[in-house]
Amino acid sequence: MKAILLKEHGGIEGFSVEEIPEPEVRSGHVLVKVAASSVNPVDYKIRQGLLPVGPELPGILHGDLAGTVTQVGEGVEGFGEGDEVYGCVGGFKGLPGVLSEYALADARLLARKPSNLSMVEAATLPLVGITAWNALIDRARVCEGQTVLVHAATGGVGHVGLQLAKAFGAEVHATASDDHKIGVGLELGADRMINYKQTEVDAYVQSETEGAGYDAVFDTVGGKCLDDSFQAARIGGTVVSIAARSTHDLTPVHVKSLSLHGVFMLLPMLRDDGREKHGEILGELRSLVEGGKLRPLVHEEVFDFQDVGLAHQLLESGKAMGKVALRANW
Repeated sequence: MKAILLKEHGGIEGFSVEEIPEPEVRSGHVLVKVAASSVNPVDYKIRQGLLPVGPELPGILHGDLAGTVTQVGEGVEGFGEGDEVYGCVGGFKGLPGVLSEYALADARLLARKPSNLSMVEAATLPLVGITAWNALIDRARVCEGQTVLVHAATGGVGHVGLQLAKAFGAEVHATASDDHKIGVGLELGADRMINYKQTEVDAYVQSETEGAGYDAVFDTVGGKCLDDSFQAARIGGTVVSIAARSTHDLTPVHVKSLSLHGVFMLLPMLRDDGREKHGEILGELRSLVEGGKLRPLVHEEVFDFQDVGLAHQLLESGKAMGKVALRANW
């Protein structure tokens, strides 16, 4: 089969189209004919050699996929040949990625594809959807009556988090950097949008919450954004971060008695512990999508697998709106 291999860490020139053996189906797994994938920051960081969670090289990157089951391994229940599925299944140590004609996937990491999404749309949801669910539903326990702040409303994780919090009954405020993104955030269902480049944290906490702060704050950016999240949370509130890989003064966490959570979505995959939870979350997301409460925000330009390097460059540039998608167009 054809596959995109990363030969060496560094720039996009490390990618190469190669012919490799098709994987053989095994117990607990299904073989999927891959129709689409998407790019997440973890993918280009693995390519650059910045994260020690990638596959041995030469290796296949990317975890998000949508496609059709072609073979079912022993012991697999709930999936059959011809089923359209989606999930985040590999691209990490011990788990080959999906930039190939076929991918071997642990069935626990998959769910049926939402019927009202295309393959390309569905392939943008798994990693960001599971991450947002881990943060807002599992950790922050967002519910009706709360006021929630989501940073980066049009980012990959942020745009899903905004819609999830809204679907679970919260009043949702979100941040963005310009008027266009603010408009998109409102279209996605935000009750309030905040231009963080024009309004300081103290100012929007005062104007939007009468100075009380937010019940839950979702940091999808890290760095200063995490410090801003501490500042924006109410006394006794919750802050959840997916990018807490830096040094911070935790004084605000202490004096406001905040709950602080870090989320690393890849752990069940890397440790082979609790993978079935990912499949369950994807099933919940499918129900929300089919019920009209969640939709992926897909960047307007969709790339072929062979142009994965250009897709990486776009996401790295910070100019993408939502998720950058790829189609298998061999």
